[in-house]
Parts: sequence; structure tokens; C-alpha cells
Amino acid sequence: MATKTTETVLTPDVQAYTAEAIQVLRGLEPVRQRPAMYIGSTDIRGLHHLAYEVIDNSVDEAQAGFCTEIQVTIHVDGSLSVVDNGRGIPVDIHPDVGRPAAEVVLTTLHAGGKFGGSVYKVSGGLHGVGVSVVNALSEWLELEIWRDGKVYLQRYRRGEPVEDLQVVGETQRRGTKVRFKPDPQIFTETTEFSAEILAQRLRELAFLNRGLRLELIDERTGRQQVFQYDGGIVQFLAEFNRAKRVLHPEPIEVRGERDGVLVHLAFQYTDSYQEQIFSYANSIPTKDGGTHVTGFRSAITRAIQQYAQRENLLPKKLSGLTGDDVREGLVAVVSVWIPNVLRPQFEGQTKGRLGNPEVKGIVESIAYDAIVRYLEEHPDTARAIVEKAVEAARAREAAQKAKELVRRKSALDGSSLPGKLADCQERDPRLCELFIVEGESAGGSAKQGRDRRFQAVLPLKGKILNVEKARLEKVLSNDEITAIIEAIGAGADPEDYDLSKLRYHKVIIMADADIDGSHIRTLLLTFFFRQMPWLIENGHLYIAQPPLYRVKKGKREFYVKDDAELRRLLLQTALENVRVRIDGRPYAPDRLHGVLMDLAQARPFLERLERKGYPADLIHRLITFGLTDRSALADARRVQDLVSILEGDGYQVTARELDAEHGVHRLILRSLERGVHGRAIGWELIDAPEYGAVVEIYSRQPDLARATAFTLEESDGRRHEFRSWLELYEYLDQVGRKGITITRFKGLGEMNPEQLWETTMNPETRTLLQVTIEDAMEADQTFSVLMGEQVEPRRDFILTHALEFRNLDI
Repeated sequence: MATKTTETVLTPDVQAYTAEAIQVLRGLEPVRQRPAMYIGSTDIRGLHHLAYEVIDNSVDEAQAGFCTEIQVTIHVDGSLSVVDNGRGIPVDIHPDVGRPAAEVVLTTLHAGGKFGGSVYKVSGGLHGVGVSVVNALSEWLELEIWRDGKVYLQRYRRGEPVEDLQVVGETQRRGTKVRFKPDPQIFTETTEFSAEILAQRLRELAFLNRGLRLELIDERTGRQQVFQYDGGIVQFLAEFNRAKRVLHPEPIEVRGERDGVLVHLAFQYTDSYQEQIFSYANSIPTKDGGTHVTGFRSAITRAIQQYAQRENLLPKKLSGLTGDDVREGLVAVVSVWIPNVLRPQFEGQTKGRLGNPEVKGIVESIAYDAIVRYLEEHPDTARAIVEKAVEAARAREAAQKAKELVRRKSALDGSSLPGKLADCQERDPRLCELFIVEGESAGGSAKQGRDRRFQAVLPLKGKILNVEKARLEKVLSNDEITAIIEAIGAGADPEDYDLSKLRYHKVIIMADADIDGSHIRTLLLTFFFRQMPWLIENGHLYIAQPPLYRVKKGKREFYVKDDAELRRLLLQTALENVRVRIDGRPYAPDRLHGVLMDLAQARPFLERLERKGYPADLIHRLITFGLTDRSALADARRVQDLVSILEGDGYQVTARELDAEHGVHRLILRSLERGVHGRAIGWELIDAPEYGAVVEIYSRQPDLARATAFTLEESDGRRHEFRSWLELYEYLDQVGRKGITITRFKGLGEMNPEQLWETTMNPETRTLLQVTIEDAMEADQTFSVLMGEQVEPRRDFILTHALEFRNLDI
């Protein structure tokens, strides 16, 4: 696997600039002190930047011709692993440092094989921060290398090696595995990886690197996705546009090279009303565009304008075609490869915009010549594209009149705010919230229940227009949408907007949990995704989450927000009327509550292991024995002790073998009574994230491993004996449910204003979901399929995904 470095140079503070002010930070300490300098931020974007760095290393190996498969796994313990079948990071001793090269790569900034240009001619990593920064910002990292017939292993903790690189086995494999867990001390907002964000990146890498197989496994959900595009970006465009009507059946592909810069373009026109350009430089997504996108836009605009004029295809009353007219409905991929010797220039640590000025002219020249030639050779397609542009120009002029009408109406009314809006008193947008509420009745309760100091309410009448099927002039003539636009205040154009005029920094969709509420929520999300994507991208759009359950006990009625709170409530209720003794001693209710809540956290992991053939009592026995890492299985004497214990529990050890690749023993167990058939106790189990998660919970609660006898006495004097913590927990759960009615909550209108405030609007107690665009391509396709005019893709989508839902709760 290739390695990557950073070009960041640390400089001292310019003030008090003396020798004493210069602090020398050694190793990876500068990274931990100022992580944002290396990964852009420590929020969810910075978190995924760690994953990209490791993945990009493997992709660089593929581009060099040494890797064909990459597997990315999100583990249930919160760690992430990347495995490739490349050459493996070198393990020989580095001549300058006197340490293995792999360790140098993991612990030293500016250590890699890309700057000289001999190892990698083109890569996405020259501006990258490298796997050393991933190591520095991880709670722990494990490096496994398969190279030269041997298996090498080394572990790190917060950037520091906890052991030397060592040979642990023999193998015929080759490649590298990096598994790391982000450090919660650094990533205080979240350490949870998003499968959607990673899927978007892997999909991009797959179509940009034709034939490369990338696999994403999410152990939390069991979902597995494979991304492989043998047809490259042309195949991707064809699949991306499958739910849209296209003006020409095959995407147009352009390839060229000039001054060492490789240009690869593909584009296709659809009947949609948006322009979508996915741009990349050296496989790195350039979300904010750059010189390559500017060159392509200029080329296609000029070529089509000139063709329309030359062929006299423009109506006389039309003032002309703008670039936006020409590019309406355009879906394109713009990819350039800039050799390392030319130093690709990316603006910002997250590489959001390509800055190389020479690239604009190269892309424009190559694209213009190819597009002109294509239009001349395909006159039917050329005419269809021009007709689409003419239609867009007419709609633009009509939309301009509609905008003027909206502005004039606001001026005549003396206010730019809709009459149905119940505004708030606060004038600082950062403190203001707008609730968009379904229906007049719920709107009335929201108006009465809100805190009018900073909360505004806009009730909607009926269902809004489906903007996926409408042009801008029709959107702007819809009363409900116009009310939303006027209330928010920053404009309704995906590109032409003014965030300084945004009146509320939290725009909150509040709808029922029934089928009508779900439809209204979807229509609103479609509107915001198509017309106000900037509202989502800047983190201002939210969905209010009403409580999940209504719980009635006698005359009391209250609401519970989620399953975890319900578990806590039931357990707390049960413990009010029982006394518990553990190993003959009274156990305090508060202490018992903490242990059982941790056990509840372990249950999903135990259930996963049970589905794999490992019963909970077996896992309990292994952990209490001390099987918490591979060292116990590497010691022959301890393995023999474990065999004796398992046989005493009634298991048959049918085989005992040496796992040469991992340097540990493996036991094969069998027990007809417990339904265990040929389960392996070895590296596979110890390395399983589910097992590691249970081990971690046991380490937090030592009594889970120590206690052996459980006695429960109810208030009426009845006594119950249990053999395990799980049996005790399940019985207490049943006790807690006695006399309680639990129903799923669905309607906001069922609440009075006080209840609505306390459960859904009060910032201290409510739950809000922030709307984000984690996988923009997948989101675009989903909106096109579900909300577009094409019936066939929607029917296929429903048939494909219907069986995934066992209990659709709407």
C-alpha cells in the first residue's frame, strides 16, 4: 500500500517572535495539538477525512498497477478497517532512521514515496495528510502487512507504537490492512462513521478507476455494497440517469492529454431542470469546482451557442442563450489527472477546489474541439440540446417575471413576510427557529405552545407542490412555497442566494409520523434539496422528532423519546418493587441499574455472536477465563487450561490446530445441547468487533464476570433464582411492563400545546434530526426515482426494497 504525507509547515506565532517563542514539537505531537491544520476540522467531515487518507493510499497502489481490490469495513466497535491486495508497506529497516519503514510511515510526517515522482507518477496524496496523521488522531491503530511470505503486525495508541513490528505468521497473501478507531478526545462531536458518506466516496473512486473493485461492509447493519465500473464514468452516468428522460441515449465521452495533464469527460443531457457537474482532480472530489470545471463550462457553452447561431436555431424574439440555459439538464463528470511534477494545487486542506490556472485552458481546448466535432456528426442530438436550451431561456424569462411579481407583491403589502407566519420577537437569526408545521390544527397548538421570544411558526395548508416535476416559474407561483421562501428570507435559487438575509438559523420541519405526514415531509425535503441545497449544506435544516412512545400507567400519561429511554424507564419501575441479592449480598438499586443498562448495551453484540453460532454463555465463559486478546491463544499452556474448562462445561473440543498466519492456536467446538456445530475459538473470534465490544463492557462492569448467583425478592415475598445476568434482566423487563400500556405515538395533533412544547419544541428536552447530504449522488437518484415523472424506475425501486421492511411504521 502506498503512503502519503503532508506539505504543512508549522510556523510559530508571529507575536513575541523570539527564540523562546519557538516551540519544537516532535513526532506527531503537532497533529494532536492542532488537528484542524491537517484534516480541516474535527467534526464529521474531519472524521471521514481519516478514512479517505487510508483509502486513497490503497487507490494509489491500484493506479500504480499493484492493487485490484479494496475492502472497507465499519466495525460494530466504532473502528474502521481498510484492506487491499497491493504490495504491502515496506518492512525493511529505513537507512536514515534505523526503524522499519512501515513504522516510519506511521509515525513521521513527510515520509512517503510520492515526492520524488519515481514511485507514483500521478496520485491524490501529494497534498494529503497521510496515514501518520490518521495514526496520531486515533485512539488505537493496528497495522497488518502481508509481504514476502510473512505476516507483520504492529499496534499503536494515540500515535505511539505499543510494540515493535513483529512477524506473527506465514502467508501467501500480499497487501496491507489498517484498522483504527478515532480518538474521542479529538473528535468530540462524533466518532461514528457514516456508511452513506463512505459509499459516495467509494462509488466515485470506482468509476474514476475503471475495473477497480471496492467493497463496503457495515457490520452495524449487515449491509454489504460492491462498487465496480468496468465502463468507467460513462457507465456511471448511464446508471445515474436511469430514472430520468435523456435527450440522447449514450453519454458523450471526451478524452485528451496536453502538457502531461490527462482530461477525461463524460456528459449527458436529461429533461431535468438542474445542472449537475461532478468534478475530480487526481481522484480527489473537488466539491467547489475549480479551473477544470470553469474550462469545461466555457467550452460547452461556447460550442452550443455557436452551433445554434450557425444553424439559425434561435427564435427571433429570444434575446439569446446564457450559459445557464445551455447547461440546464446537463449531467457531467469532469476528471483531470495532473502529474506530481506539476504539483496539483488544491485550495484548503480538504481539497475542495482545484487552483491550477493552466488546467482551465487545457480542459477548455480539448473539450471544445471534441464537442464541436460531436455536434457536427450528430445533428439530431445537437438540435435536441439546442431546443432544450431555448426552452430553458423562455422559462428563465418567465421566472424572472415571476420573481418580479413576488417582489412587487411584497412591496405593495408593505411586508415581505407571509400573513400566516407567527413570527418571533428575537432579531438575531442565530437564535431564531422557524417551525414549518403540517396543518392548521397542529399549527395552532404549535403557536400556543412555542416560546414566542425565539420560535416562529409557519403552518402549511395541504401538501406543497412536487418541485421535481415543475419548472421554477411554476414553483414560484405556488402560494405555500412562496410563503416558505418569504419566511426564510435568503432567496430560492440553488446558486443565487444571500445567507446574510437568512432570518432563522434553524428551519425545522414538524409533521406527523403517519403516511400523510411522511409525504409532506418528503415533499418539503425535495423542495429544499432542489431549490435551497445551501440551507442543508450550511446545517440549517432540521426535522423535529416527536416522542416514539406514549406510556400510560393508571391515570398518568407521558411520552418516551426512544427505545433506550423506554428501557431505562421499565428497569427503574421494576426496581422500585423488588430487592436483589448478588452472590448472597444485597445489591444497591442504583448500582444494579447501571450494570443492567450496560448489559442492555451488550445485548445486540451478544445476539450477533449468537447468530454466528456463539451462545451467550460461551462468550461469558471465554471472557471470564481471560480470553480478551490474542496472547491467551498464543500460550500453549493457557490454551490447554481453556480446553479443560470448556470440556467441563460440556463442550467437545473436536480439533486443536495452529493458525500459522496469526501465530495463535485455534479450537473447534461442538455441543449438540447448545446448538454449537464446529465453531472456531481463534483469531476470527478474538478479532471480531462484536466480541471486542462485549469485552470492553465487561471491563467497565467487573461484576458481570464475577457474579454467579442471583436472587430476586418481590414486594409480596415471592423469591426467584436466576443463573445469569441476562435472565435477571429479562425478568425485570417483564416486571417493569406490568400495569403499563405502551403505544407508538404518531399524531402531533393529539397533543395539547403544553405537551407539544415539552416533547417536541423545548430545546432542553426535544430531539432534532439535522438534515445532511452525506451521499449527494444517491440522494439525487432517490429523489429522481421517487418524485420524478418516470413510473418504471419507481416501480422497480419499490419491488426491490419492499422486502427490506418487516414492520413499516407510518
